[in-house]
Amino acid sequence: PALLLPSGMHLFSANSICRSVVFCSTFHVILSCVNLQSPAVAQALHLAVLQGKGSEASSALQGQLSYLEQSLCKKTTPFLTAVCGKRNILVTSALPYVNNVPHLGNIIGCVLSADVYARYGRLRGWNVLYVCGTDEYGTATENKAREEGLTPQQICDKYHTVHASIYQWFQVDFDYFGRTTTEKQTQIAQNIFWRLHERGFLLEDTVEQLRCEMCQRFLADRFVEGTCPFCAYPEARGDQCDKCGKLINAVELQEPKCKVCNQTPVVRSSKHLFLDLPKLEAPLEQWLEKSMGSGDWTANAKQITRSWLRDGLKPRCITRDLKWGTPVPHPDFSDKVFYVWFDAPIGYLSITANYTDQWEKWWKNPEQVELYNFMAKDNVPFHSVVFPCSLLGAQDNYSLVNHLVATEYLNYEDTKFSKSRGVGVFGDMAKDTGIPSDVWRFYLLYLRPEGQDSAFSWADMAIKNNSELLNNLGNFINRAGMFVSKFFENCVPAMDLQPEDKRLLALVGWELKQYISLMDKVKIRDSLKCILNISRLGNQYIQVNEPWKKIKGGDTDRQRAGTVTGVSVNIACLLSVMLLPYMPTVCQTIREQLNAPPTVTATMLQGTGNFVCCLPAGHHIGVVSPLFQKLEADQIEDLKKRFGGQQVSTMIYSTWPLIRPFPHQGEKVRALKGQKAEKAAITTEVDKLLDLKKQLALAEGKNPEPTLTKGKKK
Repeated sequence: PALLLPSGMHLFSANSICRSVVFCSTFHVILSCVNLQSPAVAQALHLAVLQGKGSEASSALQGQLSYLEQSLCKKTTPFLTAVCGKRNILVTSALPYVNNVPHLGNIIGCVLSADVYARYGRLRGWNVLYVCGTDEYGTATENKAREEGLTPQQICDKYHTVHASIYQWFQVDFDYFGRTTTEKQTQIAQNIFWRLHERGFLLEDTVEQLRCEMCQRFLADRFVEGTCPFCAYPEARGDQCDKCGKLINAVELQEPKCKVCNQTPVVRSSKHLFLDLPKLEAPLEQWLEKSMGSGDWTANAKQITRSWLRDGLKPRCITRDLKWGTPVPHPDFSDKVFYVWFDAPIGYLSITANYTDQWEKWWKNPEQVELYNFMAKDNVPFHSVVFPCSLLGAQDNYSLVNHLVATEYLNYEDTKFSKSRGVGVFGDMAKDTGIPSDVWRFYLLYLRPEGQDSAFSWADMAIKNNSELLNNLGNFINRAGMFVSKFFENCVPAMDLQPEDKRLLALVGWELKQYISLMDKVKIRDSLKCILNISRLGNQYIQVNEPWKKIKGGDTDRQRAGTVTGVSVNIACLLSVMLLPYMPTVCQTIREQLNAPPTVTATMLQGTGNFVCCLPAGHHIGVVSPLFQKLEADQIEDLKKRFGGQQVSTMIYSTWPLIRPFPHQGEKVRALKGQKAEKAAITTEVDKLLDLKKQLALAEGKNPEPTLTKGKKK
């Protein structure tokens, strides 16, 4: 209880409120709103404690309680706002397309990475606002609506709920998760447009576009696929090549295909508006030099941005011939909408505006706000060049990105995620595996693709769970708690530190400082290793000192057992704090088992780190139980089969007439040759093709040997 009144009633019981809320962010709201230093609370305390007027105390708190209620109900009254004199951190993650279900790669590349950093910032006492939402306009939404027989708005409503549900299960703690189909989005986007227009940063031009006669529409960039004119990558999109990273005009693609019907589109002319990037190049370069020099930009973000500047900026089209989108307010272009990569990043602003009417204190306050953008590398140029140019050109003192954090790609086993082929784990499937969300978070963050692409592997997930979580982290915390429970009647024993103990504490303190230093630089994966290093040190410490033996000895041995147990349980308490950004539920479970005081968080993460004894001698702990369960081999094998997709070899006898003459595998071989892939990779694809031919020949009752053995490797 925060305060026990003479009547025996509690003025404010944190415990009761904690039990009534679901999200940690909500508890953060409560703690911030019920500020003991605020005049309203001070008045209530004075009335209740000094004057004994408990009934009048509640009246003094009505303003605070109303403010709290509105925040909890997500009303428009602001909760978090940029505060002068504090470190204000604005965190965004790339807005996911509303028309599909995010897979594990989408989740780790954007929302989960941003969530870890936002949680860490709150632990550090920073003023953090984390916003995200669904990107809902564009052709992709129109096509999805047509497929499902719904209106675009109905599709957006449906999949916005799907996304929100997935992120909630993964415990992504947004301060606000919004969407781009709002009136605020239209107002802010059109305002930026007019400011650019008035300052001469927009151009008019007639452009050639790809139109699909079969679908009867101009094709959005991401609905065209073809061969990259720069590197010959066969699956380049109509706006960018994922292999070489270069910008592409869709009409430049070689052998373009409509991704909806697979027909070859034709070129048609249309009048459009362009953002004059060359005119904004000088202020952009000046800003980039400052931002990259002082901020934490990942190496790939710097490299991709510099490659764009090195190649020279060109005017970028910001309008499209579509119906579903933010309307262009110019009378000469009233039949068009804004292009998604002009419109979507403005969603960060409009989502914040839907969260608080003081959104400009975040987005028009570059002197007091630090902006962190989290995304996968394919989104970098739009956040480091195109969107900043829009804001620079608007000349309205916008907050620009200070720290651009981009991941590489996460693949699935040895291939790509594919919803249509049933390959990979998607967000709505993870909870059906029976594996807790904290374990998913841990593994995704453990292999977060920070410097290069990485791959999700079921076998590796089992290894990491069983070795790092179960045998290392969980084993240490459970042993430390069980020793207190079993040997010292749930009461932390007295500690008489010896040189050996002090050496351990110095090593743990160093790992804590490393953790903070790395997290400050957004090295999320490396910071996680510091946590595991500490628990590894703890296990070694227990193993060497053998408290389960010493507790049976004389007074000296029993004293030693008590010291080892007390030190270990305090290290476990430290680990609960460090784990919070990564595994929030496990963190809370540890703190409940150890009955850790609420002050432990603020104490240990101050400055460069401060490992102190938060569970002193005499402290009573709760009930200790295992934190993790083993992932068995048969369970993992079943999951691997379940999410591995349907293999061609199992389909061959029912579908062989449809796959002649094996265009898919043949295209892969040609693509690999075009990329100058290693001989081994080409041979693998050739062998797959030959195996298909062999199975088809057998299905037709023919002898495959003569055609397969002669010149096989050629």
